[in-house]
Amino acid sequence: MISKQLILTYFYLLVYVFLSSGVILYNKWVLSPKYFNFPFPITLTMIHMGFSGAVAFFLVRVLKVVSPVKMTFEIYAICVIPISAFFASSLWFGNTAYLFISVAFIQMLKALMPVATFSMAVICGTDKLRCDVLLNMLLVSVGVVISSYGEIQFNVLGTFYQVTGIFAEALRLVLTQVLLQKKGLTLNPITSLYYIAPCSFVFLFVPWYLLEKPEMEVLQMQFDFWIFFSNAICALALNFSIFLVIGRTGAVTIRVAGVLKDWILIALSTILFPESTITNLNIIGYGIALCGVVMYNYLKIKDVHASQLPVESVTETLAKDLGMEKKSPDLYVPDSSNNTSGGGDIEVDEEAPLIPPSRISHAKPT
Repeated sequence: MISKQLILTYFYLLVYVFLSSGVILYNKWVLSPKYFNFPFPITLTMIHMGFSGAVAFFLVRVLKVVSPVKMTFEIYAICVIPISAFFASSLWFGNTAYLFISVAFIQMLKALMPVATFSMAVICGTDKLRCDVLLNMLLVSVGVVISSYGEIQFNVLGTFYQVTGIFAEALRLVLTQVLLQKKGLTLNPITSLYYIAPCSFVFLFVPWYLLEKPEMEVLQMQFDFWIFFSNAICALALNFSIFLVIGRTGAVTIRVAGVLKDWILIALSTILFPESTITNLNIIGYGIALCGVVMYNYLKIKDVHASQLPVESVTETLAKDLGMEKKSPDLYVPDSSNNTSGGGDIEVDEEAPLIPPSRISHAKPT
């Protein structure tokens, strides 16, 4: 007989896949000139950050669901501010890409996430060059190049925005590992939003004021409250759904769910947005890149199992804050000595990369 816990686990996985796909498709629909026609990605991202920060403040300061960490001004200035800056940049560039290229092609480009993270980790000195990982990165890169060559509606500017967003997110993940975790700080999803979302909002204000505010005044854009409110709720729910999935599944399950979500998203995007066309070269290239991603994840799982370090997971930390028991023995305990490469390759799910990167690792991937 199937246990209730197993049913609940698969329910959380289903919710994660649904919300992750839904947020990306919703953002595309809102931003696309062919649909809702709100071509202001910075504004949309600021709405998400403002809403998430307000909800987190309410949970921390009013309801006291979790306690804030001991945050000094020095730690905030040295750690939170640069991390928030790169987080804001990754969301800004990633959302801007929706104006120029299809959702399907964006998902294919996101396969570069482990390449970007590994490169940033090597540059920052938190990881070392390894032949096996380097070969996997080469395989992923070749696959993405083939997929790009086969893209019918290839757009240089859109591709540039997306790739820049990926590398900004990779650098954020490396900085999170180097700055926050080496100071002994572990931020759960609520405290991450509490500290990072408001700071990201402030960083986005300057480019918004210079780039989007004048155009919005000229066009006299109408603000549909319910559209943006529901969009912000979906983005916030996605962040929490990932945490629930982490708490009840292992690393392999999370990766498989992420890969499944990518394929579902690519298929759905071609149905919902008929202008998106997938070619044989797209599929072949993405398949090659995916093989590299799977091999890379396999190597990271081996590294984690080989280390067997008693690292407390983020779910256990939050469980202590909430006074709850650990729900699942199959939690992913990462190799902290392996630095960013072990967990920095999380898929960039729009507003959801606030989970500490050493805790989960699904490579591609908001």
